[in-house]
Amino acid sequence: MNKWLDRRISAPGPYLTLCLSEKEYEGAMKALKVKHYGPWISTPQASATTHNLSNEDGNLCAVVCLSDYAGRNPVEVAGLLVHEAVHVWQEYCDFYGEKFPGREQEAYAVQSLAQELMAEFARRNG
Repeated sequence: MNKWLDRRISAPGPYLTLCLSEKEYEGAMKALKVKHYGPWISTPQASATTHNLSNEDGNLCAVVCLSDYAGRNPVEVAGLLVHEAVHVWQEYCDFYGEKFPGREQEAYAVQSLAQELMAEFARRNG
């Protein structure tokens, strides 16, 4: 079962969750009270998609969806999660109007987001 990864205590940023099935994605949308939402994976060619939304309090929420991961090389899964972490960071910057984040700030943010996603993936998949 997916859960919200509350990174906001140690690092500023969006609320974050990892969905490993369409059912989990639908549950996240229900929790956010989103009535109309797109497919959990954006295109048939994609293996991962990030959905950026706001909750009732106006906070940014990132729902990262990962499909087709069974049997993949762990390095490939890590690459997909890093890719999605970059999208989460980009949306975070846009959300707060940050046009020119520092390179080191960006690197640490993507590292933190990617580690959080990878830790959650590992927790759920051993």
